[in-house]
Amino acid sequence: MRAMQLARPGRAETHPLRSVELDDPLPGPGEIVLRVAACAVCRTDLQICEGDLEARTLPIVPGHQIVGRVAAVGPVVDGWSVGDRAGVAWLGGADGSCSRCRQGRENLCAAARFTGWDRDGGYATHAVARADFALRLPDGFADLDAAPLLCGGVIGYRSLEVSGIAPGGKLGLYGFGASATLAIQVARHWGCRVFVCTRSAHEQRHARALGAEWAGDYAERPPEPLDAAITFAPVGSVVVAALRALDRGGTVAINAIHLDRVPELAYADLWWERSLRSVANFTRADAHAFLELAARIPIRTEYEVHPLGDANLALERLSRGQVRGAAVLSCT
Repeated sequence: MRAMQLARPGRAETHPLRSVELDDPLPGPGEIVLRVAACAVCRTDLQICEGDLEARTLPIVPGHQIVGRVAAVGPVVDGWSVGDRAGVAWLGGADGSCSRCRQGRENLCAAARFTGWDRDGGYATHAVARADFALRLPDGFADLDAAPLLCGGVIGYRSLEVSGIAPGGKLGLYGFGASATLAIQVARHWGCRVFVCTRSAHEQRHARALGAEWAGDYAERPPEPLDAAITFAPVGSVVVAALRALDRGGTVAINAIHLDRVPELAYADLWWERSLRSVANFTRADAHAFLELAARIPIRTEYEVHPLGDANLALERLSRGQVRGAAVLSCT
């Protein structure tokens, strides 16, 4: 198999991934092997490759938005057969027995393992996954269309849930990359009024085209107090801006695994029972609910396609803010 592997983190412009030939993987008990068709590129991949998120194992094959066909099935696997289409996402496994897992909060399991961080991911022609964490994909999405749903889409959906936004409510989206372009489609389906803050004039126009009632810069405040907001930009100052835009009792959900810092804020910005919530990973239940909803809306993904060997280029373009929608690697 061919893979793009990270041996030592480095800035995206130094092209830290190297092309390697590895033995074709064999599935262990409870595992399946996928012949990868597509893998979307996530900002978390970039943060791992650049070292903003400390690597848990090296070398590692990044990528956690994987779409492929089952090529092999290991022992003790039920429900998957060779040839089935499957998706693999960020949550690669959990112990299933801890208090968090028993509460339906496997995203908080201390023993959770993550695709492309703890175990090799989808920047490759083949990938191994736990069969019980692989996902069924809606038939209405082609492989390239489905890949961006598996992190940006699902984590955006969980962020909406964590924010507590109600149908018809006033929602702020801070940052308008791949995840936000999917979240706005869910929010508009729910009848929410959406206000978007982003530096990019192009993204402001894009937000309005997708149904945002207002779009402006981070320095601007939306014209009405917000019931909830989600921050997608990995910048702490944006969190404070979102908090200041909230109405009384509102919530800011921080959709980020890494944030540069949270600056000092005035207690008056938090008072009146405003809340700050982090969004940590997602559960399989989130993924199933979102994928069903995505097919019903239906959500439309936007992406640019790169061959597997150009994974470094895709990461570099993402780091420079040049990707419109998502970048997706074609791994066939």
